[in-house]
Amino acid sequence: MACSSAAPKFTVRRRPAVLVAPAAPTPHELKHLSDIDQPDFLRFQVPVIQFYRRNESMGGKDPVQVIREALTKALVPYYPFAGRLREHHGWKLAVDCTGEGVMFVEADADVGLEHFGDPLLPPFPCLEELIFDVPGSSAILNTPLLLFQFLGAVAELARGAQSPSVLPVWKRDLLEGRNQQQTALVHDKSDEVSGRSSDDADTKASSTMLPLIDNAALRVRSFFFGPREIAAIRAQLPPDLQKRATKFDTIAGWMWKFRTVALAPDPDEVMQLMVVVNARGRNTAEVGIPVGYYGNAIAIPAAISTAGELCTNPLSYAVELVRKAKNQVDMEYMRSTADVIALRRGQSPPITAGMYYLADETKARFHDLDFGWGKPVYAGPAEAVPFPSFPLLFSFLLASKNANGEDGIVVPIRLPGPAMDRLVEEMSNCAHQPM
Repeated sequence: MACSSAAPKFTVRRRPAVLVAPAAPTPHELKHLSDIDQPDFLRFQVPVIQFYRRNESMGGKDPVQVIREALTKALVPYYPFAGRLREHHGWKLAVDCTGEGVMFVEADADVGLEHFGDPLLPPFPCLEELIFDVPGSSAILNTPLLLFQFLGAVAELARGAQSPSVLPVWKRDLLEGRNQQQTALVHDKSDEVSGRSSDDADTKASSTMLPLIDNAALRVRSFFFGPREIAAIRAQLPPDLQKRATKFDTIAGWMWKFRTVALAPDPDEVMQLMVVVNARGRNTAEVGIPVGYYGNAIAIPAAISTAGELCTNPLSYAVELVRKAKNQVDMEYMRSTADVIALRRGQSPPITAGMYYLADETKARFHDLDFGWGKPVYAGPAEAVPFPSFPLLFSFLLASKNANGEDGIVVPIRLPGPAMDRLVEEMSNCAHQPM
């Protein structure tokens, strides 16, 4: 994103990128990833940005020195992050624990937080100045690695802890495919590009492949769901569903339904809400996923409906479909997902025009990362909508505040202009409904 004429003017002074290695010797070994870690559609980088206010109680401590020292310590128990991803057996990934270290760039910028808007939300102006893309570091293989649980350990050590409160657990074999040749438990609805089978509807439907989108014709807007908005949405649900539906179910159901209304697709178009679910802490029967496991533990079940059914049924229809899809995820579902990935040997399912991915970034807890200067005023994806190749298909739920300082959830979304106008109108109607 280039700086516009209205963007803040500031200068960034960068030092050369360096590698920060573990503070002590670490094992040199090859650690295999699980099948859940393998899909091609996970092989991307999402830039994350965190803004912190100056904290006088830190006594002028240099954040570069504090964070860099904490990095070296955290890389001892989390030594795979000092290694590099390699490919073996044609497509599977493993971490080559080389001890090389993570990439670190020190920089100074003569700009204040007030120049980036209130509240702080993506897209941020002059992002390419704030997040420097070191040449050669954008690939997935053979480049430095990073993950949130590791950053949590760095933050604890930066605040003076002697060791991380949660020690890392590898155990990627828990989510290995079982080489089952029979039909897996997980029925991947994203394969259904012509026709569908669902317990929730009998209508035959079709779903077109995603056409090329002119990004310049799309608009980005963030929708805020605070206490008033969520209460207004819940008021449209039957009393029993009000009790059963979570905040995520409620927001996701509303976004899915009214995004579809705004796009006005053919009534027979298959609409799929792909819900990114973290399996940690859920019903993980039998073995379970242990505390400290820092591999991918996500599943992406699909809520599915025709556009016509989604638009004409009450909001409870969409919310219930979201709730049912999300609640499928248990340990057996995760193992079956691994089976499907292993059988595909890394091949990704097709992307269709009716898909919409929604991920609750608040569960990643980036907004809790305190390196000694307090919690960030913003922490999360640096871009409003990731994956420029498919700008219509992805949204995050982000923790935020509105102009009155109320806590809530904000959902950035990118849509064509007329569709965005319709969605803004629906949101206005929701916000003004009596509670």
